[in-house]
Amino acid sequence: MSSTDKQQSPQSDTSCELAHGALIDPNGREIPITESMIQQACNELDKGTAAERKDSPH
Repeated sequence: MSSTDKQQSPQSDTSCELAHGALIDPNGREIPITESMIQQACNELDKGTAAERKDSPH
């Protein structure tokens, strides 16, 4: 199998790719983004959405 065949073949359902992200602070240091940071951000968004629904006249 050539390298182009590998690129075009679909990935199996059992494969798992991990993606990593980081924030860069003002000093140029990388701060890894953790699952708890993502959960906290989602919770804050949920709270904001709930507050908007509560204030909405619908």
